Amino acid sequence: MSRPVLRSLLTAAALAAAVLAAPAQAEEKLKFKVIGQPLATGLIQKNKEQPFFENFAARTGLPIDADYKPIDTLGLKDTEQLRVMKAGLFDIVSLRVSQNSRDEPTILGLDLVGASPDYATGRKVTKAWFDTADQRLQKQFGVKLLGVWPFGPQILFCKKPIAKLADVKGLKVRVYDQNLAKFIEMVGGTPVPVAFADTHQSLSLGVVDCAVTGPSSANSAGWPEVTTHQLPLGLQMALNGYAITLKAWNRLKPEEQAKLQAAFDKLTEENWSYSESLYQDALNCNAGRDPCTTGKKFKLQEVVVTPADGELVRSAVSKVSLPVWAEVCDKTNPGCSKQWSATVAPVLGIK
Repeated sequence: MSRPVLRSLLTAAALAAAVLAAPAQAEEKLKFKVIGQPLATGLIQKNKEQPFFENFAARTGLPIDADYKPIDTLGLKDTEQLRVMKAGLFDIVSLRVSQNSRDEPTILGLDLVGASPDYATGRKVTKAWFDTADQRLQKQFGVKLLGVWPFGPQILFCKKPIAKLADVKGLKVRVYDQNLAKFIEMVGGTPVPVAFADTHQSLSLGVVDCAVTGPSSANSAGWPEVTTHQLPLGLQMALNGYAITLKAWNRLKPEEQAKLQAAFDKLTEENWSYSESLYQDALNCNAGRDPCTTGKKFKLQEVVVTPADGELVRSAVSKVSLPVWAEVCDKTNPGCSKQWSATVAPVLGIK
């Protein structure tokens, strides 16, 4: 066989091999299906989370595309995230902690009413309970926790005049988890579970008189259009997590897992810092004060927080939120509250 013919055959063979290899190489690029925060929650979702997932390969340094969809565009309830992850329908979720605590009460140990009234305390509580929450999610749902971050202190918005927390007595208050519901009952209000996306309409129609969320989320969702007062007293931190199915996680090599974790560490830290900067600015915007750089100006009356109200919220941990949660958590996860008392309680100075 002449050299030119042999060269031609080898070239043809190489081309054929390349063609056959192309689909295999194409298959190596992973695509993760991702559930995001609701669009209605505002600026953290819009300015931090969505850009991260839309530039996932660049932000992680991995050959992975993320098919990112905010949960309110998927027709799913935000209480169903762990179930759809366990079923293998999605790979990564921006986990709404309180909303999914009925399916896994252990995770609510991150955010009991009264435990994290401010960012510094919230960080300490998160660090203390992170491993317990992660291990439980892995065991029960096949889901690994990559990071936890807050929307920020959850405060009270009302369409009826209030001068202190006790003024919610007899009023219907929108809540998003059982822990918060029990606290509202303790101060004399009537808790009404309402999804975030439905709260503006519920306030407008008088289904509820007051509602709890963070000031930035309230501003983005237009709650000050249908309320008159804001009480800037943090009840919870509205913690959220990023979680990945173990199936998706185990498709990655150890060095790829390390890169992915580092990217989520950076994102969650950005979310913490951004949340804190948004909080005061949004309070200003809602009350019509300057500086107001991140939201729309409204004219809510800001209620002055009294020391008594601050103490009432702090006392909620031992009086209501811990006992109520402990009973529920210990039923499904024996020893849950004992573990919380050993890890989180010392951080809060609770004996």
